[in-house]
Formats: sequence, C-alpha cells, structure tokens
Amino acid sequence: MPLATPFPLGAATTLAELADNPHPRLALLRAQEPVSWLPELNGWLVTRRDLAVAVMRDAGTFTVDDPRFSTAQVVGPSMLSLDGPEHVRHREPFAAPFRPRQTHDRFAAFIEEETDRLVTGIEPAGAAELRRSFAGPLAVAVVTEALGLTGVGTDTVLAWYEAIVASVSDITAGHRPSPHGAAAYVELRAAVDATVAAHGTSSLLGAAADRLPLPEVASNAAVLMFGGIETTEAMITNALLHLLRHPDQLALVQAEPDLVDGAIEESLRLEPGAAVVDRYATRDTDLGPATIRRGDLVTVSLTGANRDPAVFPDPDRFDVRRANARLQLAFAHGPHHCIAAHLARLETRIALRTLLARLPGLCLDEERPAAPYGLVFRKPATLHTRWGRNGQTGEISVSE
Repeated sequence: MPLATPFPLGAATTLAELADNPHPRLALLRAQEPVSWLPELNGWLVTRRDLAVAVMRDAGTFTVDDPRFSTAQVVGPSMLSLDGPEHVRHREPFAAPFRPRQTHDRFAAFIEEETDRLVTGIEPAGAAELRRSFAGPLAVAVVTEALGLTGVGTDTVLAWYEAIVASVSDITAGHRPSPHGAAAYVELRAAVDATVAAHGTSSLLGAAADRLPLPEVASNAAVLMFGGIETTEAMITNALLHLLRHPDQLALVQAEPDLVDGAIEESLRLEPGAAVVDRYATRDTDLGPATIRRGDLVTVSLTGANRDPAVFPDPDRFDVRRANARLQLAFAHGPHHCIAAHLARLETRIALRTLLARLPGLCLDEERPAAPYGLVFRKPATLHTRWGRNGQTGEISVSE
C-alpha cells in the first residue's frame, strides 16, 4: 500500500459502486486520482487511458505472472497468466486460426448458420430475452466449434464456463471460490484429452498438443472458452442495449449497414465486457502521481480508460460515427491483447445484422429494464425485447 500520499477518493470507493454504476466514480478518479489506492481492492486502480496503456505494454514491470492472479488459481498457468517467453510458448500454438483472414474463412459460414437457426427459433414469438436465448448460445456454439471438443454439447460447455467465471469472480472480489469451478475444469481437462486422442493434429487442440503438454493445452483451452464466451456474449448484449436505447443511432445503422462496425466499437468503448485487468508490480516504480511498490496489485480499469475525455470527446455519448472508437481498450493492449478479438467482432457483426434484418421493430421491453452490472465482467443479467410492425403503417418502431 502507499507509504504516504493519501487517496481520499480511492478510500471512499466501494466495490459495490464499481459493480453497479461505476462511471461517475471512475470519472472522478480519472480527473483527480488517475492512479488511486483503493483499500477495498487492496490495490491500485488506474483509470486514465495513457497510464492504462503504459501498464499493459510493460509486462516487465507490471506482470500477470503472480500467484494471486485469479484465473490461474482456477485453471492453472496459461497464456493469460504468464509473461515473456513462457507467454509466447503458450499463446503461439493457438494463434494461427484467429488471425483476420483465417477467422473469416473458418468461421463466417458457421456463425451465419447458427445465427439464422437461433433467430428462426425465437422469431415467431414476437418477444425474447436475447442474452440467454441468443447471445449466450451463439457464443457457446462458436467456442465449441472452435475447440472441436469430442462428445461435448453446448450445454456442457456453458455449464463449465459459468462455473469457472463464478470462481474467478469470487476470487477477484476477495471471496473463497466455490468448488464448482475446479470440478468444471477437471471435466474440461478430460474432454481435451479425449479430443486429442480421437483427432490428433486435425483439431486445434491436437495441433497445440504437438507443441504443449496436455495439461497446458487444457489450461489454454479453458482460457479460450472462458474469454470467447464471456467477451462475445457481452459484446452482443451490450451492443444491442446501446442501439435500442438510442433510436437515432439505430436509425443510422439501419440506413447505412456498414455503420454496424462503428456501433460495435462504440459499445465496446462505453461498456467493455471485461471491466478490468490485473497486473502485479515486479519492482518499485512511479506511475503518474503514484509510487507503486514491488508486489502491489495494479488493476487497470478498461471501463475508466475507455471514457477518458482526453482521447474521446463527450465520452459518455454513444456515437456510431465516432472516428476514433477503435482506440478503445476492451480487448486489452500489449502482449495480452485478446487472441480471439477478430472472432468476437465477426460474431457480433453477423449477430447484429441478422437481428435487425429479421426482427423488424426490435425494441426494449420497457416494463423489464436492463442495465449492465458486474465488477469484473459487465453485461445486463437479462435483455428483454419485443418486435413487430407498428399497426398497418409498416414503419419500424424503436423504443428508447
């Protein structure tokens, strides 16, 4: 903890506030204490974009390789929790299928087919809760397809994912994790072993097993599953929420379909699905106004950095034409930039275009409001919507 300088705003900041509606508090911190000590976090919180980038770029000073790193406590060492040559060794066997051209060629048709199947299933009802009936199942199906796990259905993958996410969130909040995350990981490891045995190098996992021991293949598969489902489910759900809350911006996207990419980037900026990333100081160092001590937890608020007015004018406004929205940090930065970012964008693009084309008049159910929530992972618990033509006019009706 800091030796001298007080951080009154940080001392008054609660984790409950950051989980519920963090944006006003993060704006205060960014303006007055851009690197602040939070007693409830027992660590530093970085909210200014330039300082956030500096931390994520400098893996030598701010590392993920620490016994306190929450994901590693659940699934063991992986590309997410290692730095330097070990990080490269874990990441490289999985990288090729997730490069832009390979991602499109390998996954676009599957995503389109799965999206069409899901929308066909909900379309006749005229109403649905789209997080659980659409965004989540799509993300799970794509991750299952990408990993190619033998004899494992999407329901099983979803159950593993939810158990692992719950355990990681418990650790981050300072609680003892439930045993369900560890049990889910044991089942995932068995499925990885079976897949490699059955398919050899013809699967992503089998190809990775040519370069990594099976326990390391399993830990990285867990990270891909965890990140792929969480990131994409949140991306789709949050982007829909932003568009349906702003009918003027939705109208722009409907008039100019290419603006769907702008809507995705702007939604990622305003509400990244992963709100924070953790690092640990390897040495004493100065960061902005703070002196960090060796071993200190340094948490980067991606949510705070993404609304930095020095980079994004009028930062709380949702603007699908924002010219620099791709400077958002939702996929992190530096060596730990999300390996499947291109896949997540592809899924979200296809999902939004299909929903808006197939469900005319899509709008929020005003009687069942939605709002993002979460300390580490942020999205609405539910997203209740309805659709249909407005009387006999044929005009699309969109509710604020």
